[in-house]
Amino acid sequence: MKIYTKTGDTGETSLIDNVRVPKDDIRVEAYGTVDELNAHIALISTLTSDNKCKQILLDIEKTLFVVQTHLAINDKNNCNIPIVDINEIKPQNLESSIDEMQAFLPKNQSFILLSANEIAAQCHIARTICRRCERRLVSLNRQKNVDSIIMCYINRLSDFLFILARYFTFVNNNNESELSLRKNNKQ
Repeated sequence: MKIYTKTGDTGETSLIDNVRVPKDDIRVEAYGTVDELNAHIALISTLTSDNKCKQILLDIEKTLFVVQTHLAINDKNNCNIPIVDINEIKPQNLESSIDEMQAFLPKNQSFILLSANEIAAQCHIARTICRRCERRLVSLNRQKNVDSIIMCYINRLSDFLFILARYFTFVNNNNESELSLRKNNKQ
């Protein structure tokens, strides 16, 4: 099978259920942003030697593929391809990881600068892409119903990525640079 099909040369693509849509359709935008996020998750995984983190990140990658699949179907009732059940998306797994990492992190009292080290900065890049993904899902949800478990998972993932950045800052013995936005009251 050749990688090029030439069917997208006119600016359209096919969803999983063979519905043709423009390549800038909000559905394509949404699952394309999940794809971009997934690539950054993979990059984070290559930057760590922490096997537990690698496994969590691999689980996230697999889940994001399930998310993409569900987003790439226009009508699940007309889809003849078996897909992974939506209930395989488990935000509670992210919550457990967040709680575990946060338990030994110092309390965060203010904004932090994002440049503690390379892997923490990459986590913050992934977090901002995750937030963009969430915005795309909100837009898509206005037109087509997006399953609430997907919305919840993506929201929780951005929280996880924030804590993961803090975790990598902490375990690499870097200091978090805090940023206060309060006006200095000195005269």
